[in-house]
Amino acid sequence: MIKKAVLPVAGFGTRFLPASKSIPKEMVTVVDRPAIEYVVKEAVAAGIEQIILVTHASKASIENYFDRNFELETTLEQKKKFELLKSITDILPQHVSVVSVRQPQPLGLGHAVLCAKDIVGNDDFAVLLPDVLVKDESAQNDLANMIARFDTSSMAQIMVEAVPDHLTDQYGIVDVSTSPAEGQSVVMQGIVEKPKVGTAPSNLSVVGRYVLPVKIMQLLEQTPKGAGNEIQLTDAIAMLQKTDAVEAYRMKGQTFDCGSKIGYLKAVLHYGLSHAELGNDFRALIKDLDI
Repeated sequence: MIKKAVLPVAGFGTRFLPASKSIPKEMVTVVDRPAIEYVVKEAVAAGIEQIILVTHASKASIENYFDRNFELETTLEQKKKFELLKSITDILPQHVSVVSVRQPQPLGLGHAVLCAKDIVGNDDFAVLLPDVLVKDESAQNDLANMIARFDTSSMAQIMVEAVPDHLTDQYGIVDVSTSPAEGQSVVMQGIVEKPKVGTAPSNLSVVGRYVLPVKIMQLLEQTPKGAGNEIQLTDAIAMLQKTDAVEAYRMKGQTFDCGSKIGYLKAVLHYGLSHAELGNDFRALIKDLDI
């Protein structure tokens, strides 16, 4: 069973400037909590018990968010603001730990994952890109399904979603012989980065969720710099495919790219409408705008 998840959070978030100049993009709030909390809770709901943040010196606020704040907790308790106190003490279950490791240089996603090698140890693990929120209200979320599939097949799982054919040149597209149904996996032949419209092998794009065998770490150590002069995780996965089958898992939920400004606004809209306390008022507000 996969119990560890690597979250690369060391990037500068240039797509979210100017806000990300002083605020980590992962800490920008979606309704009433930072975007990264949604990603961490997605992992916890899938059975993850250790969150490994691959971070940067400027991202201390992320680590602080998942730490305890004794002074704030004491103040809220003394003022009998117990609901607010619960909201900050119940961010994570007690059995879940958050640890961090620095990525000393911005050398790519593959390098970021490799920075977690010592903490991952000999365990298979998941990778979740915190730019992407996955909204899935199923009893068992997509990541949990991927982990279950990995446990039964021992095949690496890459989450994918269908995109319009005219947008395939904006994504990494998987090459599969048949398109799987939602919630199902199929062996893939490879990944084509941003193929020209009309040349894509499928319409299934890589989402930013991976379940990987620990041997990927050895492959990352051998992976030469690729696109952007960086160590690419997709290059290591391509090396893995030479000896092991890798599957594409087609997700059931909905994704929001919170690394982009319009994707962030879409996330705020959707999560706001489904918010337990604010949803009805937010819906009424949208109607009042009469846009």
